[in-house]
Order: sequence, then structure tokens, then C-alpha cells
Amino acid sequence: MRQCEIAGWGSYLPARVVTFGDQTRYRVADGVSQLDMLEQAAREALDRAGLAPDDVDCVIGAVAADLQPIPCTAALLWERLAPRSRVAAFDVNSTCTSFVTAVDVASRYLADGEYERVLVVSGDVGSRFLDAGHAESRELLSDAAAAVVLTRTDDPGRGVLTSLQRTWAEHAHDTEIRGGGTLLPARDYATHDPTDHLFDMDGRRALHSMVRVLPEFFEEFFGRLRDRAGLDPADVDLFVPHQASRALGLVMRRIGVPRERYADRVDALGNMVSASVPFVLAECLGSGRVGRGDVVVLCGTAAGLTANALALRL
Repeated sequence: MRQCEIAGWGSYLPARVVTFGDQTRYRVADGVSQLDMLEQAAREALDRAGLAPDDVDCVIGAVAADLQPIPCTAALLWERLAPRSRVAAFDVNSTCTSFVTAVDVASRYLADGEYERVLVVSGDVGSRFLDAGHAESRELLSDAAAAVVLTRTDDPGRGVLTSLQRTWAEHAHDTEIRGGGTLLPARDYATHDPTDHLFDMDGRRALHSMVRVLPEFFEEFFGRLRDRAGLDPADVDLFVPHQASRALGLVMRRIGVPRERYADRVDALGNMVSASVPFVLAECLGSGRVGRGDVVVLCGTAAGLTANALALRL
């Protein structure tokens, strides 16, 4: 057990709504930046935790697409919140599961005694990478942000029970944005295929890859949960998965999780990229669907191909 607790949470959802049949998606307004979204979610999380920015020891940016290549997104956020405070600021990136990775990292720092209070912020403006000719992604992605404050606790029953992350790099190109880095630098944009700078996904191939690898991955994760916490999957109060696509139900059935035990917000919210897991978690905390003492599993798949799962007793 890595003792820690969620002291506060916050989220940001744009007001602009786009519908595709029975699917609702959200888009930021012109003039609203990714940093604006992250700041609002972070301030809400700090307010709910009863903390000022100066109280934070560490801030982790857990986003799929950074604000800019240098410096890290966490530093740019902290420039707005408390530029003269003493804080450790850095980013982690496992694309859509960046939040899960960040909670995993933060819990280790907290358990180690390195920090007392860690702010994790996630959020992406996926709409600004959309290819207008690619209906699959255009009708899937939403813009949003979410944040949590994690703090050390003396309660031996609360914290991270176990976690697991695996990557199958043979599927690295199923989902990608190729341009903007050192491989296809922005300075040479005029000579590139413009679609290299847009979100590109082979949804059918990505789903096939996920369905193939996830049963074995979750078998290993559930084995760790039994060995390290004495819990079976049936003891989990709620699974909070990345809202990857409408195939979520198929994937959850494949790993043996019944419908009433996981949060499915794909129709109402869409794929919020790095914000998916923390945004839905914040919803569940705010509504009382989960609360103190409950065991939640934060999980999902991401480009890479990466699978991520973390069990947390609230």
C-alpha cells in the first residue's frame, strides 16, 4: 500500500457542444487555450482541497499533447498559479493514460516521503489536431481538463494498492501524430504532408490490438491485486476506464467486468484523451457514486500501444 488520498479534484468542460447523432462532444471556444483549461481545473482542485498553490510540493503535467516542446506543461501552468513558489514541476506522457501514470508516480513520491502534496493536471485540446476528412476521430474526440490533489495520509487503509503498465511497441503507429517533433520539425512544415501534423488513427487495427493484449494484461493486474491487497476483481467498487470509443463495453466484457461496475460516458462525453480518466473520476466523486473506503481501478489503453491500470482505495 502506497498511502495517499485524493484531497481535491476539479474539471473543465467547454461550453461549445457538437453532436453526431446520439453522441455529444465538446470543443473549446476560439481564444481558449489548453493552458486555460488546465488552470481552471487546477484551481478548482486546490480550492476543494483547501490549499493555496504555495502549499503544493510537486506538480505533474499529465497530458498527451504538450502546450509547447519546451518547457514542460507543468512549468507553464505553475507560471500562472505560483511562479515564485518552490515546487517540482515536470510532465509524464503515456498519451491517453498519462493521468494513471502520473498518479502512480505521485503515489511513490508521497509514500517515500519526498513530497506531501502533489497536484496532477490532465487535459487536451484534441479538436485542434483533427483531420476534417477523418470522420472516425472527428466524431470521437472532446476537449476537457481535470486535476486532482494527492496528499500523504496516516490512514493505512487508503492509497494505491497496486499498479501495472505495459507497452506493445509493435503497435506504436496505430495511433499517432507524426509531425511537430525532431522527426518532422515544424520549421519544415511547408515540405511535409499536412496530415502528418494531424491526429491519425486506424481504429479497427487499434481495437483489434487492444482486444488481443488486454485479457493477459488484466490477468496479470488482477493477480497483483490478489497478491498485494488480498482483493479479487469482484471486490472493486468501480472501474474508471479511459473512454476510448463506443467499443468500451466490448473491451470491458472481454476482461470480465460487468456493466454495472464500470463508468461508461462515451456517448455523453466522448474521448477526452488524457482528461478521460480524471474527468470521469471527478464526476463519480462529485456525485457520490464512489467515496471514502471504496476501491476504484483507473485503467485504459493508449497509443504506444500501452495498457495501464491502478487500484486505489479512496
